[in-house]
Amino acid sequence: MLTPILRTLITRELRAVKRELEAYPDDASVWREIPGLPNTGGTLALHMAGNLQHFFGAILARDGYKRDRDAEFARRNVPRQEMYAEIDRAIAAVERALDGVRDDTFGTAYPEPIANRRVVTGPFVAHLASHLAYHLGQLDYHRRAVTGDRRGIEALSVRELPEVS
Repeated sequence: MLTPILRTLITRELRAVKRELEAYPDDASVWREIPGLPNTGGTLALHMAGNLQHFFGAILARDGYKRDRDAEFARRNVPRQEMYAEIDRAIAAVERALDGVRDDTFGTAYPEPIANRRVVTGPFVAHLASHLAYHLGQLDYHRRAVTGDRRGIEALSVRELPEVS
């Protein structure tokens, strides 16, 4: 039961990341620095995609992804088309990983230590979903500050949740 819920929420948020990036007027504005904000929209997008490709793809799905976390924060002026591709790869990594996870796996140890600790897979994967939503909010704030557009993009839209049949 947990697997389809996680798939729905995480892929919804990743699609929202793409909508946020699309709402910037141009590639340069995605990278505009705002005093007091630690990250640009582009940095946040690369970090969200890299984080999920690592923890879902490389660790859970064992898909061979090699993370360069430092580059997620150091790269600049990456075109949005390239970021969209990274987000699509993150969606694919999440789906691949969740396809191979049974519900009883969520009660077992995550395959790799996290912060030098053995953590339970279910709470850690829920943490990853929360981490994604946290950074999605930061991305939304950055976009609004850069563009002056106060409108939202329905980032956490309940319209994307399954309906009762």
